[in-house]
Amino acid sequence: MQICSWISTKMAEDQSHYVELSGNPIRFEPISRQTNVFYDEVKRQVFAVRSGGAFGVVVKGTDEKTSTTFRMEDKGPVISIKFSADLRILAVQRSQRTVEFINFHSGSADTTEYSQTCKGKTTKINGFNWISGNEIIFITDHGLELYQVTAEKKTLRSLKTISIGINWFTFMNDSSLLLVSSSTLGNVLTPIHFKTGNVTKLPKFEVDLPVIPKPPKLCLLERDVTIAILYSVIYVVVLRHQPRGPSNQGAEIVLYQVQRESPAKKTDVLRLDMSGRFAVNVVDNLVVVHHQASKTSMVFDIGLAPSETDNNCNYHHPVLAPLPIKPVKLKVAGIPTQTGLEMREVGVDLYSPNWVVFQPNIVIDAKLGCLWHISLRLDALVPMIPDKCRLIDFLLLRRESKKVILYVLQTALVPGQHCNLATIAKIFNKLNEVYRTYLAERHAHHAEEASSPKSSQSAARVSSGTRVVIDQSDMYTHVLTPVAERKARMKDSSHKFLVAVLVEYIRSLNQYQIPVQHFLYELVINTLVHHNCFYQLHQFLQYHVLSDSKPIACLLLSLESCYPPAYQLALDMLKRLTTANEAIIEVLLSKNQILAALRFLRS
Repeated sequence: MQICSWISTKMAEDQSHYVELSGNPIRFEPISRQTNVFYDEVKRQVFAVRSGGAFGVVVKGTDEKTSTTFRMEDKGPVISIKFSADLRILAVQRSQRTVEFINFHSGSADTTEYSQTCKGKTTKINGFNWISGNEIIFITDHGLELYQVTAEKKTLRSLKTISIGINWFTFMNDSSLLLVSSSTLGNVLTPIHFKTGNVTKLPKFEVDLPVIPKPPKLCLLERDVTIAILYSVIYVVVLRHQPRGPSNQGAEIVLYQVQRESPAKKTDVLRLDMSGRFAVNVVDNLVVVHHQASKTSMVFDIGLAPSETDNNCNYHHPVLAPLPIKPVKLKVAGIPTQTGLEMREVGVDLYSPNWVVFQPNIVIDAKLGCLWHISLRLDALVPMIPDKCRLIDFLLLRRESKKVILYVLQTALVPGQHCNLATIAKIFNKLNEVYRTYLAERHAHHAEEASSPKSSQSAARVSSGTRVVIDQSDMYTHVLTPVAERKARMKDSSHKFLVAVLVEYIRSLNQYQIPVQHFLYELVINTLVHHNCFYQLHQFLQYHVLSDSKPIACLLLSLESCYPPAYQLALDMLKRLTTANEAIIEVLLSKNQILAALRFLRS
């Protein structure tokens, strides 16, 4: 009941937004003439560099460990600045030829810098990335240069060089994957995978272009390409703008699945049905697309059944209608008072031209000095998906959706607005399919642990892939029992629907070969007894709708006073179990049926 009231209160607050910004953004000094702002996607740090570092560099991370302040000598405008994974080395690019390094000890910067110039007299550095504790990759217009940095000696050693013409690049640290653009049109993409001391060049692939200009020029731009992980699979995400004209169907996003042995293949197309400027985030395995002109966001889920399929490519439409991000306010300094500056709240300009989006779920407004995390409001979208089966499919794929799923199940059984039994049966099957997979994985994990305890960690998390598990205990505690208690207070025949639901849930468990817990059978029996449905109870036992067990037999014995045949039903059940002989004798003796007990012993 607490789940139901909590969710419904949250839903009542606002049902017109399903995407929101984090309540407490990371605040940093806004960009200005004196201050430049940089973001490192690997360490997820914001750098506010004042006057080239001479007036200080303020680093804001996700916690205190990744936040620091320091000064460095002003040697010109900073192009890029990033810390190594252990925060012991700072790399700073101030020119197109050289990257400088500063060692840090206990958070303090070393006064002596050292540097590395790229190879080739005409080579220019497009950017760099730390790929491990002490390895750094330079991405130049002529290729890649991998170096090992030795902080103690303040030297760099070249590990590997790859020659390839590069227009631009994008990097994802979570997958250790670099994607570089080549060719005149920019649509030849080469994925490059990094592992400590090793660089693996994966097969290149060509991105389809809606139109090829004459003369040829760079068409596929860095801003329209990113890397994403969806359901543990790496994809190259390409925003494809359609040429203007009467036949323009709007932009679309094309997903190319990265493969190790063969070129990335086009697997999914997300149809935006809009044109203009877009930005893409990934939240909880969902592709969230922001559209600046309409100031709305839309959500795509490639885990759901596609709208259509053509040539092994799935086409998807938004799960929900486009809606704006939930409005957010920001506390800023106001009028000075005797006790200090009075704080006031101002509304944030959503979908601002100053917004820059980073993967997976980062939005930065450098002019405002804020970094937010994008998240999904699962409670708000429940009434937006009327098809309950599709809603459950969607929620099962979300990480923090258990409370919301239980709420949906509760409301599906509310009198007057409940789903029909056929729909409820489909929902139970969806839940138990995931539940069965989870049990099988857990069994396999325990078997592996028993056979080789040294090779498997006992604390390893057993998962059902990416889906939320709703087990029998969840159903009993948060759905079936609250509904049964509600029905018990009613004098009408609504209990019949509850009994049908309970039987349907038991059927679904049996269908997926999941052992039914006795407390579910007890709930069925208690519901039938409460409403004096003894004939139906007798039938359920006779036709083994309720499986035999000692707890059920004991419950039947306790019902003898209100339903005398329950005594014999309990005895028959204990006899069928063949492992309850002592219990049978105990029952007979408690009734002073000594001869019957002796006859049973002889048999």
